[in-house]
Amino acid sequence: MVTRRDWLKLAAGTLAIGLPGALGALEAPPTIAVWKSPSCGCCKNWITHMEQNGFRVTVHDVENLEPIKRQHGVTAALASCHTGVINGYVIEGHVPADLVQRLLKERPRIAGLAVPGMPQGSPGMETGRKDPYDVIAWDARGRTSVFASR
Repeated sequence: MVTRRDWLKLAAGTLAIGLPGALGALEAPPTIAVWKSPSCGCCKNWITHMEQNGFRVTVHDVENLEPIKRQHGVTAALASCHTGVINGYVIEGHVPADLVQRLLKERPRIAGLAVPGMPQGSPGMETGRKDPYDVIAWDARGRTSVFASR
């Protein structure tokens, strides 16, 4: 006869077997490396936005961002005040965290996402005014398309 105690042992054993696999499913937050000017306040605000949305951020304060942008294929038309790299993608400027999450989930064949300039109302640029802006995707050949509009 199977007792209540036997059932509890069986349930505990099943849980113990399944628990390591379940814990393995918990992933570490994605880490984005960000290069910015040491004095840029809006970059700091964007970094806070990313951290509040589950990203780890490694910050590199540099005086000259041009070599970083050139190295990662960021053209003058795509440029903003900071450049990030995450899982092989370049994130240029004030790209919203939810769109970076979408990028990492969908894994499109692009080089990165950019919010050119510093549009009012974009993450890190919250000033009370909200201007519409596009988030631009670009590929290795420099072709661009609108990834999202805000």
